[in-house]
Amino acid sequence: MILVRAVLERNSRSVMENNFRSKFFHIFGAILLIVGAFLFVPQKIHKEEISKSSMVIQDIAESEPEVSDDSQPITLLFVGDVMLSRGIGQIMVKKNDWRHPFLQIADLLNGADITIGNLESPISERGTRMGSIYSFRADPRAIEGLLYAGFDVLSIANNHIWDYGADATTDTISLLDNVGIGVVGGGMDYEKAHQPFVKEMKDTRIAFLGYTNLVPPSTTFSASKPAIAFLDVDQIVSDIKEAERAADLVVIILHWGNEYETIQSIDQEKIGKALINSGAKLVIGHHPHVVQPVEEYDEGFIAYSLGNFVFDQNFSPETKKGLILKAVIKDKEIINIEKLGINFSPSFQPYLVSGLGKD
Repeated sequence: MILVRAVLERNSRSVMENNFRSKFFHIFGAILLIVGAFLFVPQKIHKEEISKSSMVIQDIAESEPEVSDDSQPITLLFVGDVMLSRGIGQIMVKKNDWRHPFLQIADLLNGADITIGNLESPISERGTRMGSIYSFRADPRAIEGLLYAGFDVLSIANNHIWDYGADATTDTISLLDNVGIGVVGGGMDYEKAHQPFVKEMKDTRIAFLGYTNLVPPSTTFSASKPAIAFLDVDQIVSDIKEAERAADLVVIILHWGNEYETIQSIDQEKIGKALINSGAKLVIGHHPHVVQPVEEYDEGFIAYSLGNFVFDQNFSPETKKGLILKAVIKDKEIINIEKLGINFSPSFQPYLVSGLGKD
């Protein structure tokens, strides 16, 4: 009996131990499941939230309207007469710096989308002086300064481009073409002299044309040598209509007017307004070597003279200052015109003095 009771007690303890182990493992397993659920569920929810957020961001991005380039503003800067010969040429040689005339203004010019000027001297080592003691010819190394200043378009329609004849004019056109500066107002023949230079910027095409009434008739029409575009209103109107087929806006650059007069002539007014009436949006003038008024007319603007920009004329207060015209274009329309005043250092470097206000 004692042996049987011992066996039963031992079996009972074994069963109890087995039951305890079984309950322990069941409880431990349940705890693991609960902890795992807490760890797993937040992580899953977090990933789903990220996925949903990404979908929302993508939907917003896809729903935003595209902004066309032509709704972005385009800035044009127009400057007056640029002459890189005579005293200015001597300064560049002495300093061995062909950028010298533009050192104080280059940052401003390079900040524009398009910078435009009037090149008042041929750039060449060839040719023979054609007459006047006021004949200019710049060293070909001066092209470095024009590039440094950021010029995009230069008109050569003026009374000095022919100072050293056809060879020097040919060299000037070739040099500018080779470095990527657009040439207007002159070309290797009559047809090219009247072709617009079209610059496309931010889905807007702008055509530039240049003319002068201050050159000998023999230089204005030629099929075999360089030609300069003469200021003939009927011809310019025809050129405007042709340019409108290739561009959204047309800009006319004119070398005209009377030297050292601060008020435009009656002829300038008539011509400028006739060209605006014919479709030009901007008429930009120079030659008087002094600043003349800027006028808003109908749907365009006329700057009768921007005066000097780089020129060694220090004999009067008016010739020692000039004007930069800033035009802002948006949606293929001129939305703002601003006048920026400039003065010149003793070595004829233009520098900004003020904004003279909006027109």
